[in-house]
Amino acid sequence: MDRIDKALKKLSEKEKIWVKEITKALQSGRFDNLNIKKLKIGYDIFRVRKGRIRIIYQIRKKEVFILKVGFRKEDTYRL
Repeated sequence: MDRIDKALKKLSEKEKIWVKEITKALQSGRFDNLNIKKLKIGYDIFRVRKGRIRIIYQIRKKEVFILKVGFRKEDTYRL
């Protein structure tokens, strides 16, 4: 089991729906209604914020790769 699956198990049903909607929007290229910020930790690494949920992702060759899903805390942005 990878760490994204572990993180998803800790989320409530409402939060799981948020994550699903956000990942669909990222994959389709609809970034307009998302709270996105480019991170300083790496090349083309971004975060999406929805409530207390953070989704860290990277764009490589026009493909979106989800790196981490979790709550905002000290180690959220450590990859």
